[in-house]
Amino acid sequence: MTRTFRTAAVIGAGTIGLSWTALFAAHGLTVRVSDPRPDLAEAVDEALAQSAPHLAARGLDVTDLAGRVHIAAGVTEAVRDADVVQENGPERVEFKQDLFAGLAREAPGHALLLSSSSAIPSTEFTKELADEDAARVLIGHPFNPPHLVPLVEVVPGERTGEDAVRAAVDFYTSVGRTPVVERKEIPGFVGNRLQNALSREAVYLVEQGVVTPEELDTVMTNSLGLRWATVGPFLGSHLGGGPGGYRHLAEHIGPSMKRMWASLGTPSQNQAQQERLIAAVEQAYGSAAYPELTETRDRRQLAVLSALDSADKEEN
Repeated sequence: MTRTFRTAAVIGAGTIGLSWTALFAAHGLTVRVSDPRPDLAEAVDEALAQSAPHLAARGLDVTDLAGRVHIAAGVTEAVRDADVVQENGPERVEFKQDLFAGLAREAPGHALLLSSSSAIPSTEFTKELADEDAARVLIGHPFNPPHLVPLVEVVPGERTGEDAVRAAVDFYTSVGRTPVVERKEIPGFVGNRLQNALSREAVYLVEQGVVTPEELDTVMTNSLGLRWATVGPFLGSHLGGGPGGYRHLAEHIGPSMKRMWASLGTPSQNQAQQERLIAAVEQAYGSAAYPELTETRDRRQLAVLSALDSADKEEN
């Protein structure tokens, strides 16, 4: 049976939680937000104002975003009539264990309990829950900012029920996301592991003096970033093999690829190297204010999404 999602509780109103709040509200949900920060109301208002133009550009109705968002006095009030809970708290197992024990106790029995955790599998923080509560807990890991970047990694725990997985896919699809269900738990899931593998080599190349941070970003945004926005690594490699596809690529440049893999570096990241890296990044980007940089990022992200939408429409 398909579930109906009318009310969402957002627990934790940092960067990710505020972005979720705007997205859920733009899709017509009633959103109750809980966070102990003293400036919660102001932070929500600011996030909605900043997100509204981006959401409108994606064709969503933003005329009454603020009217659909309510500041809750605490977690209990936030989840009392929720159909879905999206948790965005600190990446600490003990914190999530305590929080999800409370969510399981306070939220309605039908509510999905989702975590935005970027590294911790849900099995690690649901060990003390009863089976019926653990069955409705799973990871719904987005990429920043989730109101724009479509991917959500749906990662069930060892005791997550299949109906909860299906419901999570339905929910994220209903708010315009692209959910991908991962078949097994692994720390960091898929997206962050790929990101960290690339980041490790990026840091190594800067540390070795091959390029500056800004030059490395230029390389990425003018090559792999463009390619991977349209095709992923495997399809890109399959096309790189020409008519012979991935088999031709593997047979003809496989040995050189293996030599390159063996030469990939591990940054030393001692304190002195880390300070030099921080100084280099700050030299490249530190003169611009955070809101200015995020607005530029989001505007460009919107342009990419719009271009992909147009290309898909032409194909269809």
